[in-house]
Amino acid sequence: MEKLRVVHYINNFFAGIGGEEKADIPPMIKEGAVGPGLSLNAKLGDNGEIVATAICGDSYFGENLEEAKDALISMIKVYNPDVFIAGPAFNAGRYGVACGTIAKAVEEELKIPVITAMYKENPGVDMFKKDLHIIETAISAADMRNTVPKMVKLILKMAKGEEILSPKEEGYIERGIRVNYFSDKRGSDRAIDMLLKKVKGEEFTTEYPMPVFDRVDPNPAVKDLAHTKVAIVTSGGVVPQGNPDRIESSSATKYGIYDITGMNSLSANDFMTVHGGYDRAFVTKNPNLVVPLDVMRDLEKEGVIGELANYFVTTTGTGTSVGNAKGFGEDFSKKLVADGVGAVILTST
Repeated sequence: MEKLRVVHYINNFFAGIGGEEKADIPPMIKEGAVGPGLSLNAKLGDNGEIVATAICGDSYFGENLEEAKDALISMIKVYNPDVFIAGPAFNAGRYGVACGTIAKAVEEELKIPVITAMYKENPGVDMFKKDLHIIETAISAADMRNTVPKMVKLILKMAKGEEILSPKEEGYIERGIRVNYFSDKRGSDRAIDMLLKKVKGEEFTTEYPMPVFDRVDPNPAVKDLAHTKVAIVTSGGVVPQGNPDRIESSSATKYGIYDITGMNSLSANDFMTVHGGYDRAFVTKNPNLVVPLDVMRDLEKEGVIGELANYFVTTTGTGTSVGNAKGFGEDFSKKLVADGVGAVILTST
């Protein structure tokens, strides 16, 4: 078999262009392997070669999804690839979404095998696991050495048209696709075997794993709102002009706490929204639509609430992993409790 022509996709960071300050670079393409592509190339050996590396900044991709996707597809087509590899993205949320988006687009438009790799809590996993083979990685790029061989092994099997085995055998994340197979034991026997192991406290593997959902018990209702300190928390991405903490427009990895002491409303001259998941035009003109400071001040003056906290907490919700969101809440809740906040107005979009 001739060497496979491979095109590889990476973001601004893995391309060595820069970090968050370069996340707004538009799509580009470079000849040959770049960054982690060097490891992929080495593992491909005589089976394939990265002929080009497509690159795009994470913020640019998230904020200009259709334009970025179309531009990248046009660039990738020129190299007539046999297979396409994106990432690995590990737990970088925006990068994972970009890898999934462009991999799916390449698969649909170029009709070639594609593969990517992510940590299980990357938001790109839930978005694309039914569409793509996503190799499961550890949380950080420290797992690159283990991830690259799995990606190469599976993409070569796909290119050769070989049978793709189970997620456990191949190392990819379960896609929710059920496949018929022949077993030497009937279903009732297997069920009894599992039941007996469960009763004995022995390890067993279910044939049909069920999804696990968090259950959060609601707190009791606020008894005396007129004497309660209230804070505003939002996932609507409202930040001071210039976004000083560089909160991402999607797949957020951070949150911000901003002072509103002495303010009766949020001015469009001082505040903006960076959220990448809704039409920002109205909020750009009036940030109070997402952070209702004006209404809360009225309620404070009327005595409906006891006091409004002198800051609000903000992040972007779109694409943000459950793990990150829980981490944010656990972190800033400590400050809210320490500051005597008894209730929160939580706004989204």
